[in-house]
Amino acid sequence: MFDLGSKKLILASKSPRRQELLKGLCIDFEIKTKDIDESYPHHLIEAEVPTYIAEKKAAAFKSELAPDEIIITSDTVVCLEGRILEKPTDLDDAKRMVAELSGKKHTVYSAVCLLSTEKLVSFCDATIVKFKTLTADEIEFYVNQFKPLDKAGGYGVQEWIGYIGIERMEGSYYTVMGMPMHLLYEELKRF
Repeated sequence: MFDLGSKKLILASKSPRRQELLKGLCIDFEIKTKDIDESYPHHLIEAEVPTYIAEKKAAAFKSELAPDEIIITSDTVVCLEGRILEKPTDLDDAKRMVAELSGKKHTVYSAVCLLSTEKLVSFCDATIVKFKTLTADEIEFYVNQFKPLDKAGGYGVQEWIGYIGIERMEGSYYTVMGMPMHLLYEELKRF
């Protein structure tokens, strides 16, 4: 446990998963949200994309920050065979994505940006995830039951599909969930 002193922590995220994860650090924080354009230059390589978007989200709050505030933003991308799988556009797109991930390894990158009036720190973590070969019925059930339209790659590791479909991971579970908590804790202590 650590003390932020007189600093106030703000999580700029609508994600209930990120809110739940930050609560797990036993730190007081408030939530502020804005709709941010999450587009990015297509010349960026896989790991650069979530960092770029997390920094873009933080920049949207820069002019509103008080000297005693630290804002946290985050972004996650799922990469398969050199391609970024965005959030699905509809349920059919989610089914297509999960079917593409079936039986294969993919990489999940989650980046975090910490911003105050004095400085900006960004960091990114990667976890390799291996899915078992999923049946069409399993994919259909998952997507129809959980409607993962707000999740990069069309799935949430903490949901049913993660329970039955993930054979192994190399890296942090929390990175796949959307925020590398082990790194966030260390960076907040240094910040």
